Amino acid sequence: MNQITLLLQSCQQGHKDAPNQLLTEVYAELRRVAAAKMARESPGQTLQATALVHEAWIKLGDANFQNRAHFFGAAAEAMRRILIDRARKRQAVRHGSGKEHLELDDGLQIAAPPVQDDELLAVHEALDKLAVEDQRKAELVKLHYFVGLTFAEAAEVLGVSEPTAKRDWAYARAWLHREISILR
Repeated sequence: MNQITLLLQSCQQGHKDAPNQLLTEVYAELRRVAAAKMARESPGQTLQATALVHEAWIKLGDANFQNRAHFFGAAAEAMRRILIDRARKRQAVRHGSGKEHLELDDGLQIAAPPVQDDELLAVHEALDKLAVEDQRKAELVKLHYFVGLTFAEAAEVLGVSEPTAKRDWAYARAWLHREISILR
């Protein structure tokens, strides 16, 4: 059993120091994943990778995790939900309906739609439908697209081989593309 799984078990057994030890053990990897995801976000993003990790950690709370794969799957889902919630907030009418305010030479402001929030929300809606059809492929999309894990890392979390993860990705990508084109 790896160190993370042992620490997760210690957390479940109520050991006081286990959550802090777990955070110390997983923080660097969560931070790296969050940094990779934030690098692909639209310019002007106010959320930093460190804040994304911290928000995800809070969302994970006192949940019980069976092993490392279960933990990182839950962390991926927490990060995805945080990014979706932020995209929805930016799209809200009271927040300018997702419009970016641009400064013109004479000081007037106009609104221009950001592309990435629309894409993120469309993928989110289609992903919910994919999860009903094939949960593993939906989890792969969360891990690869939303969290930024490589195929090898996502395959490890899902407990499948890397070639299987790549085949699942090809299927999920085509399925999502078709579904998103129907939604729009």
